[in-house]
Order: sequence, then C-alpha cells, then structure tokens
Amino acid sequence: MLQDIADFAPTLEAWRRDLHAHPEIAFQEFRTSDFVAKMLASFGIEVHRGLGGTGLVGVIKGAAEGPTIGLRADMDALPMEEDTGLDYRSTTKNQFHGCGHDGHTVMLLAAARHLAANPPKRGKVHLIFQPAEEIGQGAERMIADGLFERFPCSEVYALHTIPLYEEGTAAVRPGPTLSGTTVFEITIKGKGGHGAAPHTTNDPLQVAARLAIEISSVVGRHVDPMQPAVISLGRLVAGTASNIIPDSAELSGTIRTYNAETEARIIDKLDAACRGMALMSGCTITCEKKASCPPCLNDPRAAAAAAAAAGTVLGEANVQTDLTALPFSDDFALMLRQWPGAYIFLGQPGAMCHHPTFDFDDRLLPVGASILCRLVERQTGANA
Repeated sequence: MLQDIADFAPTLEAWRRDLHAHPEIAFQEFRTSDFVAKMLASFGIEVHRGLGGTGLVGVIKGAAEGPTIGLRADMDALPMEEDTGLDYRSTTKNQFHGCGHDGHTVMLLAAARHLAANPPKRGKVHLIFQPAEEIGQGAERMIADGLFERFPCSEVYALHTIPLYEEGTAAVRPGPTLSGTTVFEITIKGKGGHGAAPHTTNDPLQVAARLAIEISSVVGRHVDPMQPAVISLGRLVAGTASNIIPDSAELSGTIRTYNAETEARIIDKLDAACRGMALMSGCTITCEKKASCPPCLNDPRAAAAAAAAAGTVLGEANVQTDLTALPFSDDFALMLRQWPGAYIFLGQPGAMCHHPTFDFDDRLLPVGASILCRLVERQTGANA
C-alpha cells in the first residue's frame, strides 16, 4: 500500500461517509459531481465537466509522450431504502449507496491525489467519473458526448468491490468477466370481459401465462449448453379484480449472456414465441428491448497488468485470475469496446451488493487507490 495514501485514510473515510449520507441516483449526481470537481481542482488537476450530464473527467499529464491510462469510477446510488442503522446512513428517502459507488468514487479521488503529486514520467491519466451505471446508461451518454474523442485512452480500467471474494484479495480474469444484459418488455393486448363469460373475450392473461412457460424453455432448448445463458421473467402485470378478464397484460425480464451470438439467438426465439402466440391467440403482442449492455470482456494483457498491480499491493497469492465469469452487468463494458482494458474485483466482507444492509468497507479505500496507482505506474513505465 502506498504510504501517502494510507496516511490520508481518515480523510478518505470522512469523504466516503459524507457521500454515503447524501446518495444521488442516476443522472442526478449533482452534489457528488460538484464534490469530485472541487477535490480534483484542489489537487491541481485539470477538470472537464458536463459529459453524460453529471459525468466529469480529470486529466493528469506526464512530462513526456506515452500511453494514456483511463481509470473509471461510478458515482450513482440505488433507488432503494437503506437498512444499516449507521450514523452516516442515507439522508434521502429511497436513495442508497448499496453497491459501493461512494467508495469507488473516493478510491479514484485518492488515486488522483497521489498521481497529481507523483505524475507519470510518460503519458497521461484520464480520471473518468461516470454517472448512471445502475441503469446502464451513463457510459453510453458519456461516450455520445465525445468522451473518447476528447480524452482518448490507450487502456481503461475499473475497480469494483464485491463480497463474493475475501477481504484482502482481488480477482481479475482475461476474457468474459461480466455478462451482457438485455431488458425486454412484452405487451399483450386482447379483449377483456366478465369472468363468467370467457368465451366472449380474448384473454391476454392466459396468453401471458403460456408465453411465460414458453420463454422459460428458450435457453434449455435453443442454446448450446456449453454457452452460459440465463433468461428470467421478473414481472407479470394484468387485471384489477378476480372476476374481470383484463384487456391487456405485461411481461418483463432479462437475458444474460457472454457473447453476442447467443444473445441474438435468444432474442430471435423470444420474438418467434411472441409471433406464434399472437397468431394462435388472436392477441396483439409486441416485444420491446428496453435496455442492453454488452458483456465485459477483459483484454488478456490488460488483465495480466491489473493482476500484477494488485499483487504488488496485496501479494501475488491473494490475486485470483481463474475466477468464473459473473452474471452481473456493468456498462463499463461499452468503454472496453472502445479500448483494451480490464474490470477488477476487490473482495470485502459483509452483505451482498444491492442488499439494504450493504456498506462499503472503508479499510479498502487506500487499498483500491494504491492498486490503481500501481497500475498507472506499471503501464506508463513510471517509477513508484
């Protein structure tokens, strides 16, 4: 661990707990963005705001030409209630830092402070503070606003804490790391009526139930069993009373895969099931893809560099590189489509992310920041 960062840990903890007490959901990270900009400026770092709304980029320049390393942190909170009972718990109803983004933001600020005082001898560092990761739109918005035209990178990295791995360990693998996710919504329009006379109706609820069963069989019958894939229905809405057949029904769910071909096959079969059920039932059925995030694919060389950097902080024996890809998603994947890079996990104790009792472990603040700094030093050829 870098000593100057470790010595600054009490201040980092205060920053993190302040952000935790004042969470902001997707594209509303105004206070957080202001705080980040203020801190970066206080370190003497060039700040550029307004990318993707509340997103911003800090630029640290080395003395000579060389590679540019992008480091990304997500800033947004979740739209859920906190149940930790902490002194610094959320002060905003139904907004909660339940995925550690408060900690990720402060880790990158801590790395920024160190790198501003110890800039790389070659190249640049682009510090990317991203909004709206939780709804999968922040990276896309930043990129659409010219993120990488204005701030191109040679490589780009993100670090995320997760309780799936033990405290004091890190995990990073080459290739597929997080699944891609597509959210779909199905609307079924039929003809409602009295529950005593179903023969006079065109029952969309019955169609929804049958379609749900059909959708659940898509992966088992149409996807290569050697290709991991999950299709899950999480919502079925129809009707207002037990004796009324409704006019419409809605289904929604997610598709999770690790490659585009498998995702395309599942979507094709999903559309086919909707067309077939519409033809058989006489209902009108539409299937809309509401949001999509590709898989996170780590570049092998970047993953090896990240593992080596983590090893200098935690010890090589505490860095796992043979982990199984996880079925979560992160729109950092869009940045990895632009530049080679890697997504790094840092283990922490406690409740799982997105649980109402989750809290970021403040002991990890200097650890994560040190890993990011060592990674920059390694990839730019700078001396520690």
